[in-house]
Amino acid sequence: MDLGTPIAIGNTAKIYLHKNRIVKVFNDYLPATESSYEANKQKYAYSCGLSVPKILDVTKIDGKQAIIMEYIKGRTIGETLSEDIEQAEYYLNITVEIQQKIHMIVADTLEPMSEKLSRQIKSAHNLDEKQKSALLKRLDSMTFEKRLCHGDFHMFNLIMTNNKVTIIDWVDSSAGDIHADIYRTYLLYSQLSEELADMYLNLYCEKSGLSKDDVFQWAPIIAGARLSECISSEKSERLIEIVNHYCHL
Repeated sequence: MDLGTPIAIGNTAKIYLHKNRIVKVFNDYLPATESSYEANKQKYAYSCGLSVPKILDVTKIDGKQAIIMEYIKGRTIGETLSEDIEQAEYYLNITVEIQQKIHMIVADTLEPMSEKLSRQIKSAHNLDEKQKSALLKRLDSMTFEKRLCHGDFHMFNLIMTNNKVTIIDWVDSSAGDIHADIYRTYLLYSQLSEELADMYLNLYCEKSGLSKDDVFQWAPIIAGARLSECISSEKSERLIEIVNHYCHL
């Protein structure tokens, strides 16, 4: 099938716009269950009444795993903000309200965050055994609620169409502690701008009454888990520094 040129290329898949549908074609090296694993998470978010693209089919295209989903026309909030940074607080307010709506959902049937983070920490090549042991011990000491957490919530995963915002990319979602999800967003923003990250965290804590200290308790765990992702734009030294600082290694 000729899907044309990808409109986006990620770490695990290529994204195509074909016949007014989004087609996500996964890379060959991934487990055979990858497409159904991701699709089921997105279907769950959709079933919770959130604004999420509808999954239309989980299939194979030219021997590769693929998900076909609803096409949401619009621009990401990240793209819009990058052209008008003066509007940062306005758009961050919108995103925080959406994230709070996600965090209100009790997600009993989704993968537990503790299992996901443990798996990621164990597979992080940049961490030595001492660091992994310290992080896993810290993870075991954390208390968990089963709240829906997106796992990769940021402005480039939010598509705005008129006044409606649709949340995409649910593969990292889990049932867990919202403080961890907030820190993950803070960590992603701090890679771009400390000012933006601080503005985001201030807004979330002001709107929710949550404590920044409780959010930062998750810093080494989330930074350590992110090392397993091998993101080219993220400096591993920065993440290791966070791990060592908070674990006093």
